[in-house]
Amino acid sequence: MPKITVAAEKKEIEVKPGSDMRTELRTAGVEVYSGIKKYLNCMGMGLCGECRVLVKKGMENVSPKGFLEKVTLGRMLSAIGHEHEMRLSCQCTVNGDCTVEVRPEMNWSGETFWERKYPNK
Repeated sequence: MPKITVAAEKKEIEVKPGSDMRTELRTAGVEVYSGIKKYLNCMGMGLCGECRVLVKKGMENVSPKGFLEKVTLGRMLSAIGHEHEMRLSCQCTVNGDCTVEVRPEMNWSGETFWERKYPNK
């Protein structure tokens, strides 16, 4: 059975192949949302972008990004610098082992934020 490893919490969750990542994380007690967003979110419809996770390892073991997920992540500044590893857990199914970071912080002043815009500096 596939395993989702939550990096910061050092927690491993065994899931069935094809399981919804958001549902499995919440069932295991991993908080996907922070603050008031626990109550004010789109309930897994892929519209708010608050259930975003960084897939650190095993990107090949999760489903590919769909159109709605690309649009939602495209309008979010938090994906800057992590475009290829940022996913919405509600739109992501797990087919193999992966390691994720939940509730990633925005890097407003680090090198990664400006690196994409101005690579020569």
